[in-house]
Amino acid sequence: MHTIRNQAKLLARVRRLRGQMEAIERALEAERPCGEVLNLVASVRGAVQGLTVELIEDHIREHVAAPGTGDDREQEQRAREQGADELIEVVRRYLK
Repeated sequence: MHTIRNQAKLLARVRRLRGQMEAIERALEAERPCGEVLNLVASVRGAVQGLTVELIEDHIREHVAAPGTGDDREQEQRAREQGADELIEVVRRYLK
């Protein structure tokens, strides 16, 4: 699975996100100007979007484009359909 194969890289991104969220918290506690806080929030949004795009791309490659289920065409088609259904659901939630 791609999330296991790329686990170290993904966890590093999540940890950077955590650091960015903590920076927002510190800025609010320190009563920093709203423009500064908004810039920090925008950075987090961009980082979350980047992580989401990476996960979606990996999902497409792993589960839709080439699920690698073997020689059984019917099983491979079911795996592709399942991968596509999962992706559609994620995209719907993401775009709400």
